[in-house]
Amino acid sequence: MSCPICEKRKPKRFCPAKGEKICAVCCGTEREVTIDCPSDCAYLVAARRYEAAHPPPVAPEALPHPDVEISSDLLHERRAVVSGLSYHILKYALENRELNDADALAALGALAETFRTLGTGLYYEKPPEAPLRRGLYVQLVHFVEEFRKQESQATGFAALKDSEVFLLLVFLLRVGTRQTNGRLRSRAFLDFLRAQFPHAAELQPESPRIILP
Repeated sequence: MSCPICEKRKPKRFCPAKGEKICAVCCGTEREVTIDCPSDCAYLVAARRYEAAHPPPVAPEALPHPDVEISSDLLHERRAVVSGLSYHILKYALENRELNDADALAALGALAETFRTLGTGLYYEKPPEAPLRRGLYVQLVHFVEEFRKQESQATGFAALKDSEVFLLLVFLLRVGTRQTNGRLRSRAFLDFLRAQFPHAAELQPESPRIILP
């Protein structure tokens, strides 16, 4: 009996995504690439733990919008916005199981570009074309609009600026860039957010615990 993927080596690891045993080599090379691994797979968890202990160096210029500075004061003052954005990403992922890191980061990137131009007084919007990514983009836009509406009702004016939303989106983009492993079907960033918001599965937002990278 041989591995159902390579049809060469002996299968030794049970793959929950495939529902059968595969060889260790295919488990390592096809994980989150051609295999849509569930987050609780023991081999995926072990691989993530190893990657976290041996993170590859990320050059500052490789991060999204490297010329942008984000103050810790802003993150503290606007932690409710970061929490809300993260919560709605997780909520959308719960409703759309096929969502992966690349989808989430594409939606965040497009939204950041929208608010970047809005912060300069211009209006430019180019939502992602892919339906899944566009759906998340729209949901995050709706959250920002509702947040501003509630803030206005509570204080008499909407203080959340377009430029602030842009910076908070860049922050999440940088966190995502550091957390994802870049594989085609990676959900490392989404799982990282779940770890920061353990009650998101019950759709209950809470204060963020993300550390500025």
